[in-house]
Amino acid sequence: MTQTAPAPARRFRVGFDVGGTFTDFTLLAEHTGALHYFKVPSTPHDPAEAIQAGLSHLMREHGIAGPELAHVGHGTTVATNMVIERRGSRCALVTTRGFRDVLEIGRQTRPHLYDYNVTKPAPLAPRAWRFEISERIAADGSVLAPLDEDEVVAVARQLAAAQVESVAICFMHSYRNDAHERRARDILAEYLPGAYLSVSSEILPEFREYERMSTTALNAYVGPRMAAYMRNLVDSVRGMGVSAPPATVHSNGGLMSVESVLTAPVRTCVSGPAAGVIGAAELGRAAGFPNLITFDVGGTSTDVSLVADLQPLFTSSRLVADYPVKTQMVDVHVIGAGGGSIARIDDAGALKVGPQSAGAVPGPIAYNRGGTVATLTDAHVVLGRLNPVALLEGRMAVHAEQARAALQAQIAGPLGLSVEEAAYGILRIANSNMARAVRAVSTERGHDVRKFALCAFGGAGGLHAAELARDCGIGKVLIPQEPGTMCARGILLSDISMDFVQTLMAHAHADGWLAVQQSLDTLADKAGAWLAEEGVPGAAQRLSAVIDARYQGQNFEIPVPLDGMRLMPLADFIAAFSAAHIREYGYDAAERAIEIVNCRVRAVGLVPRAPLARVAGGRTLDEALKERRRVYFEAAGWLDTPVYRRALLPPDTPVEGPAVIEEMSSTTVVLPGQQARADEYGNLIVNLHP
Repeated sequence: MTQTAPAPARRFRVGFDVGGTFTDFTLLAEHTGALHYFKVPSTPHDPAEAIQAGLSHLMREHGIAGPELAHVGHGTTVATNMVIERRGSRCALVTTRGFRDVLEIGRQTRPHLYDYNVTKPAPLAPRAWRFEISERIAADGSVLAPLDEDEVVAVARQLAAAQVESVAICFMHSYRNDAHERRARDILAEYLPGAYLSVSSEILPEFREYERMSTTALNAYVGPRMAAYMRNLVDSVRGMGVSAPPATVHSNGGLMSVESVLTAPVRTCVSGPAAGVIGAAELGRAAGFPNLITFDVGGTSTDVSLVADLQPLFTSSRLVADYPVKTQMVDVHVIGAGGGSIARIDDAGALKVGPQSAGAVPGPIAYNRGGTVATLTDAHVVLGRLNPVALLEGRMAVHAEQARAALQAQIAGPLGLSVEEAAYGILRIANSNMARAVRAVSTERGHDVRKFALCAFGGAGGLHAAELARDCGIGKVLIPQEPGTMCARGILLSDISMDFVQTLMAHAHADGWLAVQQSLDTLADKAGAWLAEEGVPGAAQRLSAVIDARYQGQNFEIPVPLDGMRLMPLADFIAAFSAAHIREYGYDAAERAIEIVNCRVRAVGLVPRAPLARVAGGRTLDEALKERRRVYFEAAGWLDTPVYRRALLPPDTPVEGPAVIEEMSSTTVVLPGQQARADEYGNLIVNLHP
């Protein structure tokens, strides 16, 4: 008697990204390799509402029992939005005597030197809640003055009386010796049992006191609200019968546990955009595009980054809502241009688009959710590029006449233009802003854009990609399947990871090189312990190291990656640093001494990935044709244009522009004279010069 093999156990993985306008979901059935996509409007008053709605829908639609959902990955902009909107906690700062105002003085740099309207943001810890403690650690870690514990107790009582919710603790040179910070934390915890305590030697054990203090203060500022958000998320997921704890994407594109988020929520500030870049790099690997400029257009912002030879670019320092944050993160350039960007006429009579956004609530006028000002989305609706009837496969009604009337009254009439001219002008201004962002991550850094493809995703990426690529001189556009959920899909492609750093300040000679090896060994122990705490088995653990170095007398260092954790001979390192310096600055200074500033170790826990499933598609273009409608193009005006269902496009069959290609989460516009085709994995490839 022949026995039938048992069916494979059903296992699912879900990733979701909480954005400013929509919350996006991607569901992977591990046992079949099938991907499913969904999105719902975000609920800014309580992000958990949108999360619950989306998860409930997916579990109900696919008959998923709670235990079958083996992995829950999550990306969020909650921390960033908190800082932008100043909705964080009542935050205090405790620091070394004499350094109370470092947080406010900052660096003597001015982003807009001659613009008197540009002001620095107010410190997250106001001066009345910034306290000095008598203590001092030297740059070599020795104790110059002991910690005055009585002063810490007195400060604790003042903070308790002021009912502060969080405290940032940042002492001078604590990256060398954290004993004073740890003791101050213990005393404050005794007197402030309900306060969130953020300690700089835990958040950023690295030199440069202003950046360390700013990062620690921002961590404290968002800590209590993020803790409440994460606990609410855990409760919501458990309430649906899902036992898998939610993992969160952080700024370096990796995943970390809820416990790690509670300790360092500042690491989530570029959470969703980082996941999109990681997903794009994996997509480029499968589609044969190793060099990509990622172009993620959401409802509020556009995020642009660069992937070279399948490797995303990283940075260890950036601004979040004008506050310096120094943690390892994917290098994403963000501008205030998205589907909800508001179009307006300024005082000089010029048309402006963004950075203000209508967001999820009230949103664009065409969504009929209370919006009263014209937006970029309304312009797309008026031009026929977005479906004038409904989006999200009919789940969201579109009110085209309301959008048209608003553009006429607010933009076209005052400027003496037709509605079409006004709407297309809004698109051109938005595209111009987006093109500057593309050049900022590519041409301005010495990259030849002709060697890159534009990887467009986000709900509005496909609407702008063809014209943007044309304007920037990029020859190909790669658009993933359901691009509006790409960040959620990237979460499913993210490994568990964390970065560890130790400031060294050693010279590149024999003794310094020995200190480097000792530092790497210490960091490797910390990284291994963290991976074990995250539940990563030994076979899935990977460590890699980077050494930050500079010529003596320079202000900023250059990263030199190692081969895993293997420390190269000193002479080879000097040669590698020289080559890196030439790439960065165009010259080297071989006669000058090299200073080793930091050692960094990245801990990675590999997450199993299902193979990318091939997409059957349809048989003919006629079968994929949904309708024909009038669409406005700059040179040709209104054209009768075919509208295709993307899921039914036959693979490797040319789609000649003009054309509009629709799917649940996004719409792609192919201009006249361009050609698009779907590959076997469902990616859409647009050739600007077929």
